[in-house]
Amino acid sequence: MYLPEAFQKKMKAILGEEYDDFLAGFEKPRHYGLRVNTAKITVEEFKELVPFHLTQIPWVENGFYYEEEDAPTRHPYYYAGLYYIQEPSAMTTASRLPVGPGERVLDLCAAPGGKATELGAKLFGEGLLVANDISASRVKALLKNIEVMGIPNSFLLNEVPAKIAEQFPAYFDKILVDAPCSGEGMFRKNPEAARVWSEEKPPECAKMQREIVKQAISMLKPGGMMIYSTCTFSPEENEQIIAWVLREFPEMQLIPMKGYEGFSEGRPDLADGNPELKKCVRIWPHHMDGEGHFVALMQKSRTPEMDDVSPEKLSAYISEADEEPSDHDDVKKKKKKAKKGRKDQKERNEAAGCTRQERAVLESFFADVKAEVDWKRIEVRKGFAYYLPEGVEGKKNLVFVRNGLYLGEIRKDRFEPSQAFAMVLQKKEFASSIDFPAKDERVIRYLKGETVDVSDLECGKEKGWQLVCVDGYPLGWGKLVNGTLKNKYLSGWRMKVNG
Repeated sequence: MYLPEAFQKKMKAILGEEYDDFLAGFEKPRHYGLRVNTAKITVEEFKELVPFHLTQIPWVENGFYYEEEDAPTRHPYYYAGLYYIQEPSAMTTASRLPVGPGERVLDLCAAPGGKATELGAKLFGEGLLVANDISASRVKALLKNIEVMGIPNSFLLNEVPAKIAEQFPAYFDKILVDAPCSGEGMFRKNPEAARVWSEEKPPECAKMQREIVKQAISMLKPGGMMIYSTCTFSPEENEQIIAWVLREFPEMQLIPMKGYEGFSEGRPDLADGNPELKKCVRIWPHHMDGEGHFVALMQKSRTPEMDDVSPEKLSAYISEADEEPSDHDDVKKKKKKAKKGRKDQKERNEAAGCTRQERAVLESFFADVKAEVDWKRIEVRKGFAYYLPEGVEGKKNLVFVRNGLYLGEIRKDRFEPSQAFAMVLQKKEFASSIDFPAKDERVIRYLKGETVDVSDLECGKEKGWQLVCVDGYPLGWGKLVNGTLKNKYLSGWRMKVNG
């Protein structure tokens, strides 16, 4: 394959005797990987359930290689959010950041969501996942992946890091920065990246990476951890960035990660010689079955200055927003509606963020929902109901595409549940369900948006809303009328008829 001459010269200088092996690796086939969504299914259950040809990725507990012939993106389990398609080396970063339920976690450059969805899975619905991407087009893919994977406690932003840092000083327990980079590690996977590469790209990226990392450090709690990664070989974007962090931010220190025999140490000689850089990890394609990556795990220590960041000081950043922008609510109220708005606000149930009428409609539907509901976290905006995450109350002047879980829409005296709501539920958490075996041809028809006859299947109720599942895992909604399932699967998610 084509590799720029300047790139080859640089890599020969870095690798020395290993260069020929490195070069030969570009002619080998790429590896395909999937990561199990452990928020929905255990690894053992997954291995017993799926019909794929799986081989364990040895350094990622919930990662597997699959064969191209398996076509996992065409299987109903993919639509149920049981796994995420991800390049094997790219799974490393989130797997090495220790995240647990209840923590506040930030993925600063999150789209399309491969790492954010793994962080969200580790939270198991408790705590907060803030996922951001500066690209308005890419953040749409991030939103879909967060929803497919069934992550309810997310706050999705479309912002520059500096603006986020203004609202979240010393706030997060864990931060992941998968920095935009020159992409040298992806040349085999994406040959076009090699064609557009230039010698100017790494230093340009490094300048941007330093700014992103600076803002990330300001948002990290004392004692918190930050993991930095790229998919490039460039020392300017890897060891030299970490060396800069260690010089400029003495409160930051490198800490070791769980190892693997194929990992290579960071190279102090490619930066300022600091021996601590050996704690970084380089993934070389000629050493492992994956593409090129770099990963560094750091922790923020306490200093007297940091101890001055009190809860009172943090709360100064929290105030009630008059109106929050979202995908459904991005237009300011007109003056002629102001009077009505004030009246509606008086009507609002203080505990619920909705009017008495709205709450009554919601309660009618939620009578069939067996999951625990905190009504104080439900908010209705212009008829659209959301289940808000804890920890982002009153954050102002941020462009966001989703604040929490979109539950559905109130239409007069009835409630239409959302696709995202279906994806966070378990089969047992809704009163009535239609459960197809994966081999039943009707499940594919359902995913394509067709109406299907289900008169032969048992369900909790003979009519009304049904949680449609495949082998017990929710796919979406349908409405049962006289043995016929009317399709409510989200049109934008439907399986393509010819593909």
